[in-house]
Amino acid sequence: MSVFAEATPNPNAMKFTASTDIFSGDGSVSVMAGQTSEYAILNELMEVDGVDNVFGYKNFITVNKTFDAEWDQLIPKVEAVFEKNGY
Repeated sequence: MSVFAEATPNPNAMKFTASTDIFSGDGSVSVMAGQTSEYAILNELMEVDGVDNVFGYKNFITVNKTFDAEWDQLIPKVEAVFEKNGY
């Protein structure tokens, strides 16, 4: 399986799209700092240093970084979480 990252209009957000669905149903899921989700992948992403919040729908997760985090260092960590979860 594969995941690819793409920039969004917000420089603090990056969209990670998987080749298969991550979430079922028609609802979206978001997790802010201090919250947890029924989805392990979202909870694991929130544990990555530099991740501020996440938003998921169907086959993608948008990761918002903290202002002091750098995408060059954050993207490999986020991709590792996807890989660990089978994406």
